[in-house]
Amino acid sequence: MQPVNIMCIKWGTLFGPEYVNRLYSGVRRNMSRPVRFLCMTEHAQGLHPDIEVLDLPIEPFAEPMAAALAVANRQGAMRKVSLFRPGLAPDLQGPVLGFDLDVVITGSLDEIHDLAPGTVAMRHDWTEKRKGRPTGHGSVFRFDPALHPFLYQDLAANPYEEVETARGSEQRYTSHKAMDRGVFTYIPEPWVVSFKYDCNPFPGNWFHPPRLPAEAKVVCFHGRPKMTDALEGWNGSFIRHSKPCDWLREHWIDRAKADLGGDWA
Repeated sequence: MQPVNIMCIKWGTLFGPEYVNRLYSGVRRNMSRPVRFLCMTEHAQGLHPDIEVLDLPIEPFAEPMAAALAVANRQGAMRKVSLFRPGLAPDLQGPVLGFDLDVVITGSLDEIHDLAPGTVAMRHDWTEKRKGRPTGHGSVFRFDPALHPFLYQDLAANPYEEVETARGSEQRYTSHKAMDRGVFTYIPEPWVVSFKYDCNPFPGNWFHPPRLPAEAKVVCFHGRPKMTDALEGWNGSFIRHSKPCDWLREHWIDRAKADLGGDWA
């Protein structure tokens, strides 16, 4: 059976290897097919031995890209585009399902992976949707390197202009490039949810613990709180208050430890 390709990027030291390992466990526990899990990083220490490591490249267009990002005050924001490089991994066939590290897998991923084959798939960004704009959210993304090489090639050809057009936003660049070519699909909103908007919205966050929506397959901890904040409860502001979250511990830590062992999760 052809394995499912999964990718993530761990750039810098903000997230430790346990984030990658727990993501790997969550993915393989929630897919019905074998998983090929690849992590692009310059810090591979502590990663589970079944995770395939890709070196974090220095892109030939890094300098003009960085100059444009500095103007937008978004340093490093486009680093994920390296995952779109054609020929990135040996013998890679078929689509790739990618994740940021600040997500927790809570349900079956088969439906997201198989959604609208041949398209780039992302969930509608919460803030952009509220403002009436069509940008996708980058925490969960599905693409095919053989069908969508433009995601890398367009930026490589005109890095400053592309970053300027996207206003320094990788998710805006990725989703709008696919939309312009008519190959974009929104992941159904109930499948990919926001912890702060969908699980723990104000003012109910002051009265009850965070709730896991029934159809949620991925919970995104974009912004704050992050997973480590939300485990024991967090009070970042009057609106962003959070009570302790038992289901987060179960899905993110306990099940990963049962799957991989305590040394890896």
